[in-house]
Amino acid sequence: MPNTIVKKKGLIPGRVSEMIISAPEIATKARPGNFVVLRLSPQGERIPLTIADTDPQAGTITIVYMVLGKTTAMLEKLVQGDDILDVCGPLGKPTRLDKVGTVICVGGGTGIAAMHHIAKGHHRVGNRVVAIIGARSKDLLLFEKELASFCDEVLVATDDGSYGHKGFVTEVLAKRLAQDAHVGEVVGVGPVPMMRAVAETTRPFKVRTIVSLNPIMVDGIGMCGACRVTVGGKTRFACVDGPEFDAHSVDFDELMRRLGSFREQEQASYNTYCECHG
Repeated sequence: MPNTIVKKKGLIPGRVSEMIISAPEIATKARPGNFVVLRLSPQGERIPLTIADTDPQAGTITIVYMVLGKTTAMLEKLVQGDDILDVCGPLGKPTRLDKVGTVICVGGGTGIAAMHHIAKGHHRVGNRVVAIIGARSKDLLLFEKELASFCDEVLVATDDGSYGHKGFVTEVLAKRLAQDAHVGEVVGVGPVPMMRAVAETTRPFKVRTIVSLNPIMVDGIGMCGACRVTVGGKTRFACVDGPEFDAHSVDFDELMRRLGSFREQEQASYNTYCECHG
């Protein structure tokens, strides 16, 4: 069955886009926290993208991606009506959605889109959801309106102070945790430095904290071992044991090193593609 692009919208022109893709079987089974693996050509790489939303009735899933390398640059060239060769999913373990009272969901960059689906899941089970989202500036902020449609609060931080709190999401988080002793869980999704900072912010408060990890991934079904991470001193595979883990147990130093393993090759591939395709 073709995975047709039903709708495409540029969220940050030339940098971040949202795609709604026809994938009825995935849309029916996907839960918050799940992801898909996409492939655009028979010889192409497989890239994991967290599901930002689903519409089981329409048979569609929503993904959000940033143009960082060759494959996402190729994805950006596609338009409404085009087909994606492979969309494999839903993969990974879904978010554990316990009724704990108040849940704070922290998102940064394109991680806000992935956090959106998790926050919606917590809302649906009856938790009070506080969203804290951040970006370098107001024009780079994602999914504020979408989160506001169901979250009890949406708090914003921008590095340059162009909107909301001037500073980091962790500063807003620390202030909120100090004010509210009844927060049952914190969820962090975004760049690794941000997720590490969220973990360190919540540690003194002894609040259960979950992060969604984004290591290098190949097959997405636990066979290749490329996505291994160390959690609590033990090796885990993000694709089948995660992607969500206890933030206070993750070895973030190792995760950062592994994410940079092929940076030079990735940049060379992207540069060559851009030179050839303009």
